[in-house]
Amino acid sequence: MRPRVILHNSISLDGSLTGFEPDMGEHYRIAGEYGAQIHLIGSNTAVTGFELFGAPLPEEEKDRKRPERDPGLPLWAVIDTRGALKGLLHGLRGFEYCRDVVVLISEKTPVEYREYLRERDYRYHIVGCDRVDLEKALEVLYSEYGAKTVLCDTGRMLGNILLEKGLVSEVSLLVHPVIVGKGSYNMFGDIKGNMQMELKKSETFPNGCIWCIYEKGG
Repeated sequence: MRPRVILHNSISLDGSLTGFEPDMGEHYRIAGEYGAQIHLIGSNTAVTGFELFGAPLPEEEKDRKRPERDPGLPLWAVIDTRGALKGLLHGLRGFEYCRDVVVLISEKTPVEYREYLRERDYRYHIVGCDRVDLEKALEVLYSEYGAKTVLCDTGRMLGNILLEKGLVSEVSLLVHPVIVGKGSYNMFGDIKGNMQMELKKSETFPNGCIWCIYEKGG
């Protein structure tokens, strides 16, 4: 058994994830409507976020323990095979809207990174040989954490892989009234071929954004 996977992103009219100022209030309001028990994040996106907005403050003793937060908050499941977030992971754990962080790794993940996770009481799961097996990872999130809905609203790479593997149940797009043009970073730029989708819902907002929900076509 696997959870429903919602791929949710804010994009420009020409499909770019970057190069414009998204309405983050609307973005997260929509994300919250799904009531996802887990948010799935790629380590590349997390690292990029720290590069753009600043690295977290140095780790303190309290950061080495699981936070006690509202059990209604979502867990964040981070895919980090290479241990790219070593020394940074507490920056995610400390986010107030995150209940705690679960880390998905592979058999090739460095031993020292696993020790780093154990010392800080992060729950982690080995799902895959060289890389994280996303199908198995979703099964683990379902069986171990009761996740019926997983939301992924991070960068292009993870979302495209999930789509190519047929693991996405629904694509939610908050389309902004702006064209990025030459510098656009297309959300679906890694998809190899045509993928037919069916529009299930659309809603227009006063700020000119359109919320569209798609499912994969037959």
